[in-house]
Amino acid sequence: METTLLFFSQLNMCESKEKTFFKLIHGSGKEETSKEAKIRAKEKRNRLSLLVQKLEFHEDTHSSRSGHLAKETRVSPEEAVKWGESFEKLLSHRDGLEVFTRFLKTEFSEENIEFWIACEDFKKSKEPQQIHLKAKAIYEKFIQTDAPQEVNLDFHTKEVITKSIAQPTLHCFDAAQSRVYQLMEQDSYTRFLKSDIYLDLIEGRPKRPTNLRRRSRSFTFNEFQDVKSDVAIWL
Repeated sequence: METTLLFFSQLNMCESKEKTFFKLIHGSGKEETSKEAKIRAKEKRNRLSLLVQKLEFHEDTHSSRSGHLAKETRVSPEEAVKWGESFEKLLSHRDGLEVFTRFLKTEFSEENIEFWIACEDFKKSKEPQQIHLKAKAIYEKFIQTDAPQEVNLDFHTKEVITKSIAQPTLHCFDAAQSRVYQLMEQDSYTRFLKSDIYLDLIEGRPKRPTNLRRRSRSFTFNEFQDVKSDVAIWL
């Protein structure tokens, strides 16, 4: 919060100096054309947007790291070794799921595990309204073209889901979830077992700092009123 206040205080000072300079230019008889003014305004907006994004990145990274360290559960090497037996054992363990998600973030592919988690939660839905709202949310978040966290699916699978989304069933994402599961198991899981994140765990070494991109908004269903969700047990 202090960083944000300091940033906007400095921004106001810059704006004040720009206004003074602008007045001096006009006072000397030099006038900007309408086109030049628009270009200056656009450049200013772009600079402001970039500065705000950098500030948010700094604050989000700091808060997420602090929060993670506060709630981190220490995993024994013996437990971590079991995750290497199968991909299913890894995902069935709460800490295993968390560590694997952290690994996917280093590869910029966390949308795969978030989609899988969302599908697991979706299949527990009982009320028709829950099924409809969650199916629509999953489709818009992960399936449709240019979705914010679009997963890699073949055209046929996406087409089948698109046609069924108007009247979804609890099994409308089964094929897509299976496809993403296989991709993670055959590709990401193999690299995970060779990663420093996993090797440090099975050898009992302290956790190393990890360079992550800005965390994407995790998929939850809390944005829907009156729709209950069990997704919290997976996070």
